[in-house]
Amino acid sequence: MSIVQLLPIAGGLLALMVMGYVLMTGSSPAKESQRRLQAVRYRHSESTTDKVESQLKKAIAARKPKQFTRAGADSRLAALQLRLDRTGMGWSLAQYFYASLGIAVVLTALLYLKTDAAMLSLGIGLLAGAGLPHMAVGHFIKRRTNQFNAKFPDGIDLLVRGLRSGLPVTETLGVVASEVPGPVGSEFRAVVERIKIGRTMEESLQETADKLGTAEFQFFVITLAIQRETGGNLAETLSNLGDVLRKRAQMKLKIKAMSSESKASAYIVGALPFIVFGMIYWINPNYIGGFFTDDRLIVTGLGGLVWMSIGAFIMAKMVSFEI
Repeated sequence: MSIVQLLPIAGGLLALMVMGYVLMTGSSPAKESQRRLQAVRYRHSESTTDKVESQLKKAIAARKPKQFTRAGADSRLAALQLRLDRTGMGWSLAQYFYASLGIAVVLTALLYLKTDAAMLSLGIGLLAGAGLPHMAVGHFIKRRTNQFNAKFPDGIDLLVRGLRSGLPVTETLGVVASEVPGPVGSEFRAVVERIKIGRTMEESLQETADKLGTAEFQFFVITLAIQRETGGNLAETLSNLGDVLRKRAQMKLKIKAMSSESKASAYIVGALPFIVFGMIYWINPNYIGGFFTDDRLIVTGLGGLVWMSIGAFIMAKMVSFEI
């Protein structure tokens, strides 16, 4: 079987994975009925709590960008730059592309020297060059977001104490920027600097919210915006928000603890075939060297990778919960 015959088979397997992803991520009837019931409750309820919750949901939906909503930007390059900014490492687009190109070239050359399979080496090299930097950026974003969410309730408590002592909101933001360490202090410091150069507080906070992309900071921005329009006790409102964010973090930790066993099993089951393959290839390369040269074994290996990817995706969905 030639490489020309392998390409349609690989395309069909890729289409199968895309169809499985679409089927798995589609809205279920239970979620759709629950959404409709909530919409009816918000529309006809006389409760003040339901009305406020409805306004918050509408405000969050209105603030979401229309394109590249996951990254919060209006183009792919801007979305990638925004992801790099969220890491807090100061990386540029040029550094990211150079790292991707370097990984792809080095890995392709090493695999080609080891196996003499040009197409296979090129495919694995391109996949690694595109995937490894993306995974590294996602890891740093997740780590910084977790650090921000862990200290953010403490920053809100500091804001509450400053407001109750009589300080204005802008002064309390400066106190949080100087007193709270880590990402919280740096982001609030950026907000204060924007206010000093003439930007409004709402614009400065919204720019930081777009950069962070976290629901917790969006709640904070919306709370301040609603309070400035309607009035009321801002210190009490922020105190309640801090309590809600702490309970939200506790629920996330509880879910993480309950799903840790399933995640560990998924990691072991997913990594075991690759570990065994690598060990056998290291001990006796000729025993499974046909997977790099024989067309039938290449097709079998690609099929196994596809089904393993589908299984890992299903297990990830089973242990993934939204709060």
